[in-house]
This record gives sequence, structure tokens and C-alpha cells, in this order.
Amino acid sequence: MSIVKVIEVIASSEKSFDDAIQNAVKEVSKTVHNIDSVYIKDLKVHVKDGKLSTYGLICKVSFRVDHH
Repeated sequence: MSIVKVIEVIASSEKSFDDAIQNAVKEVSKTVHNIDSVYIKDLKVHVKDGKLSTYGLICKVSFRVDHH
């Protein structure tokens, strides 16, 4: 049986929600291995001068824990 851990991460992008997800995975991958999935919990956009300026999201990243 494998153990799966879940961490909650806040990420953002000036391009898109997709890019924000990529940023989250890229940053988490620096310290966490064996990422299985990313669950998007919440989305939001910041508006500046009547236009979308930043795409933000809260996501849960699941990963398998190595056991020896």
C-alpha cells in the first residue's frame, strides 16, 4: 500500500489559469517528487483598469510518499 500526501498551494499567473497550474506544479516539483494529481479548489482573477490582470488559484497537490 502506498501513502499519499496532499498539500494545499496558492499559485498565480499573468497569462492564464493553465499557466498558473503549470507554475504550481513547477514550484512544488522542486521539493516534492512523485506528484500524482492536482485538484483545483478555487479560482479567482484580479482586475486592473477593467481588464483581467492576474489569474490565481488554490489547488491541492497529491503525491506518493516513498517508503523503504
